[in-house]
Amino acid sequence: MDKESRDKPLVNGTKLMFYDSLTLAITSVLCCAALGLGLYGNDDLHNGFSQLLTEGHQVEQLVSQIRNQTTQIEKTLTKNEESQLTTIRDAFDNYATNQTAVAQLLKWIDNAISNNSDAMHAASDIRLPLERIHLTAKIRLAEKIETWRWPITMTVLSLLLVLCVVLLVGVARHSRCALIAFSVCGLLAVIASYLMASVYLASSVALGDLCVASDKFLEEEASPELPREIVRYYTSCERARANPFTQRLREAKASIVALREVVRKMQKPANELFPGKGLEPIFISLSNQINDADKLFDTLMTLVDCHALHAHYLRGARALCNVGLLGLSLMLASSVLAGILLTILVWVDSHTWIYIRKRKDYHQVNETDTSYLPAPAASQAIAARTLQRSQGSYPPDTPPPSYTSAMLHISPHASAPPHEAQLLIDGCDKRSTEARGAHLSHLRGHTLGRLPSHHHESFSGPNNGKYATLSKQCKTLESSDFY
Repeated sequence: MDKESRDKPLVNGTKLMFYDSLTLAITSVLCCAALGLGLYGNDDLHNGFSQLLTEGHQVEQLVSQIRNQTTQIEKTLTKNEESQLTTIRDAFDNYATNQTAVAQLLKWIDNAISNNSDAMHAASDIRLPLERIHLTAKIRLAEKIETWRWPITMTVLSLLLVLCVVLLVGVARHSRCALIAFSVCGLLAVIASYLMASVYLASSVALGDLCVASDKFLEEEASPELPREIVRYYTSCERARANPFTQRLREAKASIVALREVVRKMQKPANELFPGKGLEPIFISLSNQINDADKLFDTLMTLVDCHALHAHYLRGARALCNVGLLGLSLMLASSVLAGILLTILVWVDSHTWIYIRKRKDYHQVNETDTSYLPAPAASQAIAARTLQRSQGSYPPDTPPPSYTSAMLHISPHASAPPHEAQLLIDGCDKRSTEARGAHLSHLRGHTLGRLPSHHHESFSGPNNGKYATLSKQCKTLESSDFY
């Protein structure tokens, strides 16, 4: 197999790894963008849901004010009936000279008690339907759910985002460990993405149905004791639809006006007929309480109007159905896109890390690599300095001894014959190429510049024959003869 055939699989693997790495990088960036879209949608959903809960608190406060107002009216009118009117009625039972006037006072006091009771019952009729409206418990439950939902969603999306960033770093640095770790964690990320997508899909459908017919949903979820016309009045707030509390409020207002008029009529004759009973302070206190009840009814008439409560209802519905539903839709799209992109990333990543080899702690050197050997000039300079230090008999301007000079110092026990040394002394080996090759063949395996020794004897030449240089005069030798 030639070199081109051997290198072809390596080239194909390199190209495939390049394309896979490029695919991983682009898909990771798109996945980060999809997860960022989910973070944005989660923030929108949180803002819309928080606005809904805020408006829910406002509605609860408004309903509580109506209940408190009616309760205050009932307490005031009950005090009128039990304290002032009863005391005045008991005073009229005493003997008086003008019995006709007493009979008229008794008729007026009965009328006053009746009007006071009518006003009190009207306030009670307004309060009773609202007693079933308690949004505080549901609002607190929703707040607890949102308190856990928002940070958990942010944490999950942030972890998926960090996972994509780790993959990007692994692709950029060709990290085998990072890609293998993503292959394992990516499967969990894909499962989490599709689970979130299923939850968001169901939530989006439910919230969409709620936003389409929110008034009907409130009617069905309202308490059975709460009349449907009251719910429709506040959810629609149409001019053609009458206030369900208007009739009772008008009756209560008329009773208060009649009560005030009756008290004003009987105050003077009662004080004249019963001067020693101390009725004057009682009439003054009764008149003040009637005026307070009248003001409370005026405030109650403003509170039960649909405009204030309907405004809170609209703001809450818009926050949930516009901002919240948009955020939930973005989260659904983000989860679906992230699931698809993560699936692609896991699939491509499982084929990419195979082509990345593990890094070795050492550098493999080729046997024929001679880069560790010093350059010829540097070798000659080192040999020259070594010989000069060892012998000290060469002048500074004298060139270093050649290879032939080193051969002169070979002991008689050396393997080279004397005639071969003489030939080297002449400056060039004049033997034939075949003979020279046969002579050099036994030198292969030894280090260049170091003469072999059969008996491990010391050379008598310069520096014991070590690091000798070849003579420049011999120009017929070829480099191939030494390899």
